[in-house]
Amino acid sequence: MPHLPNTSVPAEDFDDFRKMTLLSMEEICRDIFKENQHRIKIKKEAVAVRNLVNIFHTTLQISNEKGFQTMSLRDLSRVSGLSMGALYSYFSSKDELLEMIQNQGRRITLKILSQRIKADDAPSVQLQTAIRTHLYLTEVLQPWFYFSYMEAKNLKKTHRKKAIESDLVTEEIIREILEKGVEKGEFRVDHPMLTAAVTKAMLQDWYLKRWKYSGRKIPVQAYADFIIEFVEALVLRKSSESSR
Repeated sequence: MPHLPNTSVPAEDFDDFRKMTLLSMEEICRDIFKENQHRIKIKKEAVAVRNLVNIFHTTLQISNEKGFQTMSLRDLSRVSGLSMGALYSYFSSKDELLEMIQNQGRRITLKILSQRIKADDAPSVQLQTAIRTHLYLTEVLQPWFYFSYMEAKNLKKTHRKKAIESDLVTEEIIREILEKGVEKGEFRVDHPMLTAAVTKAMLQDWYLKRWKYSGRKIPVQAYADFIIEFVEALVLRKSSESSR
């Protein structure tokens, strides 16, 4: 009779996740500065990081209110308090600014998921980790994820393709976990790809319709617990089935 591992793991607290991942806009912008020093004209890291925080915060604020394409660089200059010349020290066009924001968001998502999903964990534990990590990450960076999703359609063809591929990263990770669980006898899933796609859609609902859950006073940890329970009810092989 196949042995089913204990799938009950302690639910990670959201505040603990926030502290452990050490994600802040300052740290994100420091990475952006280091990766784009060839195009950023400001060489003092502290100054560059401070202004990048201002630029990205203001870009997300304006874009999530009226759209990135509608936003002009003069709007960005006025709201951020930085001159047009100062803005051009960091990027040469709106397209370049958009690319910097999109690229960094993709790297952060993949990096955190890769760090937290342990290869030697049971598929059931990996599935819980993937779902909870993605939801917690989108809560920490909600404006960023909302912006990236909504603005993907406005990217140039090459960058739009990258955005679409990025959007499928989490879905692909979940699909691979489901297939591994089927192989190991933990899961019963007839359509791993469709199951992963539907799961990803439920994860996206959190940051695309944040107002809905906020109005109902549902915290991200409660939503994560519910989605994990919902998906597990669908995919976990029952003990009675494993003994046949």
